[in-house]
Parts: sequence; structure tokens; C-alpha cells
Amino acid sequence: MLARSAVRALSANSRTFSSSAARQTKVAVLGAGGGIGQPLSLLLKTDPLVTSLSLYDIRGAPGVAADVSHVDAHSEVNGYPADKLDEALDGVQVVVIPAGVPRKPGMTRDDLFNTNASIVRDLAAAIGRVAPTAHILVISNPVNSTVPIVASTLQKAGVYNPARLFGVTTLDVVRAARFTAGIAGVKPADTPITVVGGHSGATIVPLLSQNAHGKAIAGDNYKALVHRIQFGGDEVVKAKDGAGSATLSMAYAGAKFTNSLLRGLNGEKGVITPTFVESPLYKDQGIDFFSSNVELGVNGVEKIYPLGPLSAEEEKLMEACLPELKKNIEKGKAFVESS
Repeated sequence: MLARSAVRALSANSRTFSSSAARQTKVAVLGAGGGIGQPLSLLLKTDPLVTSLSLYDIRGAPGVAADVSHVDAHSEVNGYPADKLDEALDGVQVVVIPAGVPRKPGMTRDDLFNTNASIVRDLAAAIGRVAPTAHILVISNPVNSTVPIVASTLQKAGVYNPARLFGVTTLDVVRAARFTAGIAGVKPADTPITVVGGHSGATIVPLLSQNAHGKAIAGDNYKALVHRIQFGGDEVVKAKDGAGSATLSMAYAGAKFTNSLLRGLNGEKGVITPTFVESPLYKDQGIDFFSSNVELGVNGVEKIYPLGPLSAEEEKLMEACLPELKKNIEKGKAFVESS
């Protein structure tokens, strides 16, 4: 059970997201009964931009919905069991997908591929059939492959809109800000770090040189910081001793990105954050999806920003990122083609 102080902290944090007047927005969480899905559902319940919350999972979603529905935020909550996916998606504007199996000790995100790929493909097919205009936020790992899986599935259904599909890489951004602030001895608000590339290992490229505090970190401290940002998930898996992965921080990051998108959809200007989307930045190298700063607006993706100046160290990180990212993307596309 959360302590009262923790509940107050969650409520206070949710108010920092946004409290502006909003249109009616129905959000679905697919995988609401899991380690990410439950805290994510709680955080979305407290978001004032969410007016209706639709929770689905193969097990446990009605119970999570009943529990979360008691929170004194204005949004309505409904839970749906395994055989009610279409009902869960009816009329939704935003779908967040944390469904899938978590990582265990010794597993990479790529090890999760076969199981999670099938789950995400089937959910994407249902979205394409029931809610083809919904904005889709993919948390399920490996994001570098699952986002292309969703895109290819929707393309097959003839309803793919690249402006409405997002891979949630916000946890990399959150970690980068927190870890950099810890080294610099400042608040995370002073260390916003743009993180580009993908969402696993060497494909995660933090642009530390574009922040004054990050730029001041050099040598072994720089290498250690980059490694911690890239492999922070391993740190959590190890600390939980096989009992779980980064669920709470991922739920926070997922709720944070969802709120950013909702603010953009509601017409707020200047909502810019990194996210993994279909991108022109490296298409000439055969890389169709890439995470960089994206402006979110009423259409979803409004503008994709270039990376800006990179340090010599960041150029090397990009050299390691691109071939691995290309391989991950192609793997996702091939899965849909062969299934």
C-alpha cells in the first residue's frame, strides 16, 4: 500500500503535468493489469486531461479499474476482461500499450521479441479495426521493433497514419535528467537532456553536450553516465533480484508522455519532447524510425527536429546506434511480413 505521503506526491506531480481546460479525451491502457499498467493507470486517473479511462488486460483489468475508480479525480474508469478488447477500444482517442512480458535477469530487450511481438501485433490489428484514428503510444519492449510492428500492421489494414504512432522513450529522458543532475549537484529541472536514436542499449544516445551541466561532464564520469543512461534498466532488474523490471519509473515516464501528447492535442503550443516516430532524419540510410525532439500538436506529430550540433563523443555514439537501430526496425517489419 502506498503511504499517504507517496499518494500526496503522486497527486502533486500530476498537477504539474497540466491543469488547463481540456476537450473530452478517452484514453485506453492495454495491459492495465501488469507491473507498468497498474501504476500507469493510477497516474492517468489523476491527469486532468483524461476524462475517460478504459483499462484492458487478459487478466485483472476489471479489478484494477474498480480500485483506480475510487481515486477522487473526475475521470470515469471502466475495466474490460480478455474477451472485451473491442469494447475497450470503442471511441478512444489515445491508446497506451504497456502490454507484454517484463525483462528478467540476463535478458535483453531483444530477448523479449518473440512473445511481445505477437501481443503488440494483435493489439494493433484490433486498434486498426475498432479505433483506426486513435493515437497509439507504444511502451511494450523492444520499442525499436514493436513500433515498426504496429506501423506495418496498420499499413496492412490501410489505416496507418505516421503522425499518430509514438514509441515512448521518455524513460531515457527522465533518467538522463536525473542522473546528470545527481552528478552536477543541481535539480533535474536544470538538466533537460535530449535523448535520440532508439530505446535500447547502444541505440540510446544522450546529447549531453547540448546542456551546460551535461557538457561539463568529461572523461570516465562521462562514460559512466552514458552507460548508466543506456543500461539503467539493467540496474533496476538487478536491484529487484529477478522479481521485476523498471515498472514504476516506466509508468511515470509513460504518464508524462501521454500528458504531453494530450496537451498538444488540446492545442497547447510548444510541446516538444523526444519520441520514437517515423522520421526523415536517417531515411537515406534505410532507418525509417528514429527518436528525436518532436513537436506535438492537434494532429499528433507536428514537426520533427534535427539533432543539432554533436560532440565528437556523440558522433561515435551515433555510429554505434544506427546499424543496431536499423537491424531492430527491420526485425519488426519482417515479423509482420512473415506472420
